[in-house]
Amino acid sequence: MLQVIGFDADDTLWQNETFFRLTQNRFADLLSDYVAQDELHQRLIAAERRNLGAYGFGIKGFVLSMIETALEVTEDRVPARVIRELIEAGQEMPRHPIDLLPHAEETVTQLAGRYRLVLITKGDLLDQERKLAQSGLGPHFDAVEIVSNKTEEIYRALFARHGAREGDAMMIGNSLRSDVIPALAAGGWGVHVPHDLTWELEHDDAPEQQSRFRVIPHLGVLQDLITEITEA
Repeated sequence: MLQVIGFDADDTLWQNETFFRLTQNRFADLLSDYVAQDELHQRLIAAERRNLGAYGFGIKGFVLSMIETALEVTEDRVPARVIRELIEAGQEMPRHPIDLLPHAEETVTQLAGRYRLVLITKGDLLDQERKLAQSGLGPHFDAVEIVSNKTEEIYRALFARHGAREGDAMMIGNSLRSDVIPALAAGGWGVHVPHDLTWELEHDDAPEQQSRFRVIPHLGVLQDLITEITEA
């Protein structure tokens, strides 16, 4: 019986990647005299992938990876003003107002009190706490889990901590790699809510053969899916 429902935060409940893309465009403009935009993008993605183990997920790792990439593509000749502008761009990112995605508030409100709702998110602790507070959704969640990564082992531990046995937990998010596939491996349901902008490092193949895998177009139909599952 479904008891625990986990929600991803960024690009599931509110916009996030949009602001990273805006900063990446600014990054490309600053380095346009040194490298083509497509190559710069690939170099940045490679740096972010390398640095995940050291910096984790979130704005800090993104900014440090931009600085590292700027040094690489200019062979350490990047002007100090460019480094300064990259730092300032990173400082501006947490100032963007929270923009809830369609149906996020109504869906979380409807489910609160009927299931144990857990926000399960990666990223910088202070930034995620700030976004949750500004979103107004915090009071609807029974628990908030800000983790360094989302793996099968972490989901197993989280599901157990919140009293869910195999098949009793559901994870909802926009990332197949972080929100869906490891949650399925941990014995839960994995519900994919695609977002138009999803960070490349979160892409993966859909686990079509998994019986507990579902895809919904938006959060507005989540309640119908839960009813279908619980009444089957």
